[in-house]
Amino acid sequence: MCAGEENWVDNRTIYVGHREPPSGTEAYIPQRYPDNRIVSSKYTFWNFVPKNLFEQFRRIANFYFLIIFLVQLIIDTPTSPVTSGLPLFFVITVTAIKQGYEDWLRHKADNAMNQCPVHFIQHGKLVRKQSRKLRVGDIVMVKEDETFPCDLIFLSSNRGDGTCFVTTASLDGESSHKTYYAVQDTKAFHNEQDIDALNATIECEQPQPDLYKFAGRINVYHDRNEPIARPLGSENLLLRGATLKNTERIFGVAIYTGMETKMALNYQSKSQKRSAVEKSMNVFLIVYLCILISKAVINTTLKYVWQSDPFRDEPWYNQKTESERKRNLILRAFTDFLAFMVLFNYIIPVSMYVTVEMQKFLGSYFLTWDEEMFDEDTGEGPLVNTSDLNEELGQVEYVFTDKTGTLTENNMEFIECCIEGHVYIPHVICNGQILHDCTGIDMIDSSPGGSGKEREELFFRALCLCHTVQVKEDDNIDGLKKAQLSGRSCVYISSSPDEVALVEGIQRLGYTYLRLKDNFMEILNPKNDIERFELLEMLSFDSVRRRMSVIVRSVAGDIFLFCKGADSSIFPRVTEGKIDQIRSRVERNAVEGLRTLCVAYKKFTRKEYDSVCKLLQNAKLALHDREKKLAEAYEQIEKDLILLGATAVEDQLQEKAADTIEALQKAGIKVWVLTGDKMETAAATCYACKLFRRNTQLLELTTKKIEEQSLHDVLFDLSKTVLKHSGSLTRDNFSGLSTDMQDYGLIIDGAALSLIMKPREDGSSGNYRERFLEICRNCSAVLCCRMAPLQKAQIVKLIKLSKEHPITLAIGDGANDVSMILEAHVGIGITGKEGRQAARNSDYAIPKFKHLKKMLLVHGHFYYVRISELVQYFFYKNVCFIFPQFLYQFFCGFSQQPLYDTAYLTLYNISFTSLPILLYSLMEQHVSTEMLKREPSLYRDIAKNALLRWRVFIYWTFLGLFDAVVFFFGAYFLFDNTTVTSNGQMFGNWTFGTLVFTVLVFTVTLKLALDTHYWTWINHFVIWGSLLFYIIFSLLWGGIIWPFLNYQRMYYVFMQMLSSGPAWLGIILLITVSLLPDVLKKVLCRQLWPTATERTQIMSRDCQDHTSEFTPLASLKNPRYRSNDCSNFPARRSNSHSKKRMFTHWRGNDYSILPSIFGYSNNRCNSSARYCYSGSGLETSV
Repeated sequence: MCAGEENWVDNRTIYVGHREPPSGTEAYIPQRYPDNRIVSSKYTFWNFVPKNLFEQFRRIANFYFLIIFLVQLIIDTPTSPVTSGLPLFFVITVTAIKQGYEDWLRHKADNAMNQCPVHFIQHGKLVRKQSRKLRVGDIVMVKEDETFPCDLIFLSSNRGDGTCFVTTASLDGESSHKTYYAVQDTKAFHNEQDIDALNATIECEQPQPDLYKFAGRINVYHDRNEPIARPLGSENLLLRGATLKNTERIFGVAIYTGMETKMALNYQSKSQKRSAVEKSMNVFLIVYLCILISKAVINTTLKYVWQSDPFRDEPWYNQKTESERKRNLILRAFTDFLAFMVLFNYIIPVSMYVTVEMQKFLGSYFLTWDEEMFDEDTGEGPLVNTSDLNEELGQVEYVFTDKTGTLTENNMEFIECCIEGHVYIPHVICNGQILHDCTGIDMIDSSPGGSGKEREELFFRALCLCHTVQVKEDDNIDGLKKAQLSGRSCVYISSSPDEVALVEGIQRLGYTYLRLKDNFMEILNPKNDIERFELLEMLSFDSVRRRMSVIVRSVAGDIFLFCKGADSSIFPRVTEGKIDQIRSRVERNAVEGLRTLCVAYKKFTRKEYDSVCKLLQNAKLALHDREKKLAEAYEQIEKDLILLGATAVEDQLQEKAADTIEALQKAGIKVWVLTGDKMETAAATCYACKLFRRNTQLLELTTKKIEEQSLHDVLFDLSKTVLKHSGSLTRDNFSGLSTDMQDYGLIIDGAALSLIMKPREDGSSGNYRERFLEICRNCSAVLCCRMAPLQKAQIVKLIKLSKEHPITLAIGDGANDVSMILEAHVGIGITGKEGRQAARNSDYAIPKFKHLKKMLLVHGHFYYVRISELVQYFFYKNVCFIFPQFLYQFFCGFSQQPLYDTAYLTLYNISFTSLPILLYSLMEQHVSTEMLKREPSLYRDIAKNALLRWRVFIYWTFLGLFDAVVFFFGAYFLFDNTTVTSNGQMFGNWTFGTLVFTVLVFTVTLKLALDTHYWTWINHFVIWGSLLFYIIFSLLWGGIIWPFLNYQRMYYVFMQMLSSGPAWLGIILLITVSLLPDVLKKVLCRQLWPTATERTQIMSRDCQDHTSEFTPLASLKNPRYRSNDCSNFPARRSNSHSKKRMFTHWRGNDYSILPSIFGYSNNRCNSSARYCYSGSGLETSV
């Protein structure tokens, strides 16, 4: 039995090169695996029609109209089946064509991928065949700059040390070169014959989508001896889609092919998110369905009441047949009910769904085309992964943001290191000049001697050896940081910017990391001697342990473990060293907003190392629970350490991060920062980006507090503190910009959150959560530090499911943010330096945090206003359309006689009224873009689904009912005068219906024209073009005898109506009367109770100058804070003026005293500066 053998069922055995193992070793069981075809398409030629129809009819509205269409076919209904069938056919066809075209593109891409040529080994020779014909077990050769055709176990490369370099940009966006390692026993096989002679089997887990996890082992057979088992991990697995770099060629064996590759498993879509507007739309649809059923029931009942009089039921001119008399009453009533349902079914707008879908799809392009959101540095703009949530961007109440890489640049600079209490910096600032090459300057006292010197050297060696940095001696690397080091061009590459900053910083202190060659790490010491250390083991970093270690052997034979990690994970594991001095320096650096890491070491005897090696080997060979066993092994190894020192790295604040947060808070959005960093570091960043202000009272809910008091007491005290002011601080007043109320900020850490979320035996967990939420609601900002990725998602879920059900948005740039991005209503990824996992899993991706401001306050605002109007308008125009039909039944004996002609019934929603609202919902700007950016508070006007509340919905419905009554009875009273034509002829029922329909089409189109604030030539063309199309169509429809029609009831009707002077007058009068109440209501409300948006519209009309993008002085109630533009200069130690910034408080106002370099001093404006910096928030134009 091999080491690490378990009862592992869910695995697969792969025979390398399809060679059977030596007889007598193990049974040969051939297994069937899929071929290497990638299928990302949804349909085939044969199943497209049935599958697409099935998916479309799962939509309630489509299914409803299908039922109505079938009823029209089966029973004798008042309207032709065409009236329901044609709109339904139009909607189904448009959607099917869109989905079919998208799938055809996927088929095309699949075929191109599946027919790529691949080199594989057969009988010791290289053979070329198509990628789709590749099978599990085939040995493949991949050349430089080629992509891997499937998931391969790396067997050997042309490099002597058995390594290769790979970029995984197409998988996770990381452009850095990652190192992969060949299997120890096969790395010496460099040609086809050697590889073909390999006799080995691979046991590994079944396919799973995690790109960064893999567990397996390879058994290599030599003759009939027992096989040699070697562990396989993610460092041996080359993934499909990744590209080979800086390596001439590699050999690998296929283990996962086709749809079982990790890349294909990641194709699977995320859970569907639904917007608040869509939910409102469905609720309104149910209301209208109830109205429809009520109408049908009322009409059916009244029909039988009407027919209770025998003369009405069976007049002399229309006698019933014998079979009609004997027909069952209930069956007759049910048939009539269905007939009325068919007659009134147009109140349900079937075309609304397709219009909403087109609006979302086309509207998303406005975001991707926005040049202001394009980032010059990265050459990237915003990305829309799903257009279903566009309007949700206008409803956000909580923003959960990561810190590193989101609020900060993730551009690290080494600032200092502290060894044994002595501080070293790579250069000294003297009178504003940077003095280079001042290595090892001690800033506290004299340099250490004796054992201190030895610890100093160990510290520098630890930082040179404990990392995953690669050295690339090549200038031609795209997008990578280059540095002229030691007179030669040298590039350090790592997936973590922290590591590159540390290695470069230590280089400036005299120790240079040269390379890793043949498993030996080489460093250049200050004496220009090259030191070599054999890399024995690497204990990789993970977000749970928050540390990494290496075990190395020096030339003298000493074995060291060097460990670096977060102070919270290192301090509990150290037993000696100057812990107090280093801890105080770490805390001081954290308060200044620097990222800190601690470094420790441990020396092994040969015996200790052997036991460690055995422990690790057993954990690595495990197929089942390998990660858990490795974590346990690491925990045992990384203990009893000796503390060496700590490092401090600075991460600059992102451009306009403070401006963005301030704007979001003014918009009534609460901003929470969720980070894995130390509390002090995170708090310093929060102050820098204006999340916390100078008058913010910080409340702590941390492990330290809970150790002093019980969790219950801490929560009770905090609750008591914030609720004292709850009378004045409401949920709608979150900007935290006024002084008449206390501003609170809460800081919570991961351990405290675990206690709050943990279910307790007495069931009091719910109370803790409620108390915690109550505290959070009354705080203007919350900082959650020391958060694990899963805890970030827990926080988002906790707020999302609280009783107010607020709309949440999560934004982050790294893999650790994916869980919260998927959990939030809207997930936004930043295409940053930590790869693209966040961007790939998000609903939207933006280049920088500053772009969030325009995305929410402008695009989100417009998206929501436009789609709200679209939904309400659709219901309104359908009420106007069908309610006259209902009223008409009272005048035609409930005989189900249609008021409108079949053509009008069919084309009303498809042609006559569809384009104007679609264009409105794409182009409308009720307020200018500049005004929305300048006045973030306008976002509050649309918060909490304000435009789709019941009050607004009922107003639109009653407006539709009023207009319908005006259309019908206006035309009815006009017809009382029988001499409406010049020749004395009377109008018939079709002329009456056409008159009502003409007023209807003009009224609903002109209503939209009155609502339009932003006119373009396209709006003019579509609105007036739709009306013109209706007139031309009606003239043609009634002016020609159409041979395909079995009736000619509309012949000459429209022309006859237009030939009547009273009809013209009636049309104009009825349109005016219909539109008047809505116009009066708007004028009165705007004058008496204007909203903030309406006040802004009036102001923007009065003031035509839109060049300034600064907050008007009048809108700032309480000027207290310094302008943001000035604070955007990163506070870095290398800036001579960075520390010369002072704040003072006098007579209730904060004043900033800044150096004269900015063109002003103290608080007096320089005439050339154009801005006064005693203002609040956004810059104030003077």
